Amino acid sequence: MPYLPVPETSDEPLSSVLRTLTMKEREPGSYVGSNLDQLSGRVYGGQVFAQAVVAAHATVGNEYRNREIHSITAAFLRPGRLDVPTQFDVEEVLDGRSFSTRRVHASQEGKTILSARASFQEVQPGVEHETAMPQAPDPESLPSSVSYFANMDHPLGTAMNTTNATDMRHVGGPIWVKPVPPTEDATLIWFRLRNPMPAGSSQLMHRALLAYATDQFMLEPVMRRHGMYWMSPDISLATLDHAIWWHRDVDMSDWILAELTSPSAQGGRGLSLARFFQQGRHVATMSQEGMVRTRRSTTPAA
Repeated sequence: MPYLPVPETSDEPLSSVLRTLTMKEREPGSYVGSNLDQLSGRVYGGQVFAQAVVAAHATVGNEYRNREIHSITAAFLRPGRLDVPTQFDVEEVLDGRSFSTRRVHASQEGKTILSARASFQEVQPGVEHETAMPQAPDPESLPSSVSYFANMDHPLGTAMNTTNATDMRHVGGPIWVKPVPPTEDATLIWFRLRNPMPAGSSQLMHRALLAYATDQFMLEPVMRRHGMYWMSPDISLATLDHAIWWHRDVDMSDWILAELTSPSAQGGRGLSLARFFQQGRHVATMSQEGMVRTRRSTTPAA
């Protein structure tokens, strides 16, 4: 079976991430991808999301091959197993004058784990405006997640240091192992790939890796509103759905600022909204709803 073309690098852990995007083509419109190791024992949602972006684009060919993905909306339906390859079946819904639409179903052993709709557009002129980038400290002045996990004597530290291809710099401090005081303020996170993308990488690859990177922190504003943290033994988290709108080209080798807020949480679900900025430009917007449950009450005692 032929492979979808993906740039290669010897730099880890980016090399392993790119290998998951180098999926085998079973037949036109159907692809099989491998999985990244995860301490959780479940397939990382950002990996499947990025693979869906690549699989959808693989069916946009011939006279439409220059169309860039501008949006994708996905529902995460089941947790994926690490020991089972994931199959991506793409339905060609529309190839119009300006837009191409695809549906993607990711499955394992005949059961759907993700369902997505992706849209691609010709490069076209039009009206333009954007949100101003918020003020934030220089990322080089903030502690690095790479150094943090490299010095952590814990299985999580080892896993994150060897498998996570993203360097994150939190304004206001991270919430990996302990909470911060509850706040309604926007969560600001600088991030980029730990290793630079191979020279000549397509914009599709950069956009797919934005999907890969962001699933790991999109729920943070929900958690920060309630004094939660990632390694809490009381917390249970899962992505339910995730939408991305790419507004402008993005470079995953350079710093991106994420500004995240949470307008609502209820019924064990929390909603996060995020705007992403690079070099002063508003490059993408995202929304994610996730399951956010805890065994302790978040309501103060009377």
